[in-house]
Amino acid sequence: MIWLGIDTSNVPLSIAVVKDNQLLVEWTSSIKVTHSVGAMPAVEEALKQANIKPGDIDAIAVAEGPGSYTGVRIGVTIAKTLAWTLKIPVVGVSSLLTLAGNGSLFDGLICPIMDARRDNVFSAIYTNELLTDLTDGHYALETILEKLATREENILFVGKDVSIHWEAIQRVLGERAIRAPFNLELPRASVVIEQAMKKPLPSIEETHHFVPDYKRITEAETNWKADQLKAGKAND
Repeated sequence: MIWLGIDTSNVPLSIAVVKDNQLLVEWTSSIKVTHSVGAMPAVEEALKQANIKPGDIDAIAVAEGPGSYTGVRIGVTIAKTLAWTLKIPVVGVSSLLTLAGNGSLFDGLICPIMDARRDNVFSAIYTNELLTDLTDGHYALETILEKLATREENILFVGKDVSIHWEAIQRVLGERAIRAPFNLELPRASVVIEQAMKKPLPSIEETHHFVPDYKRITEAETNWKADQLKAGKAND
């Protein structure tokens, strides 16, 4: 079975091709390039290097969020377009689970971090068996650290954005906080595929209903709700 994996959920871009449980090609970059420009050429190049034609792909795995609204949307759109065109299933995988998968050999808890501005993060807490200890969500960093402070295990923090919050993390957790090395801080599309393979394959018809999992409403939705609330008060 041939899988194509795509992760554009944040600044890093990762594409992978797996055939019969063997990784043929994986390309990952943390260089800030607009995914709308770089993602599809990266897919085409990965398939070319793997000597795989688009029609040979059996399923697509894509990071479904949370993360950058634009980044997540681009990856999901590419995956859905290819899946529908090729009549193959698309499987969504949590972007945070993908990061956590880099630390699955760590003896302790794993906390993936994506910056969400204003001291907020997209985060979760996983065991090293990648079981959820705190579900994916949009949290104040303080909330995450307060929960981890009650635990006894060491915690591996994974993600390029850990550097933004590292001083605050160390201040609360001290030596129990361990930062993943640079070679494990980027999402890998091969991990997206690995996790997708654990799920049942959806029907091709479900592709139409597959949507990103942002874990928070967009700024436009926030402003709309605020306007509606103001209008309601004005009419009271």
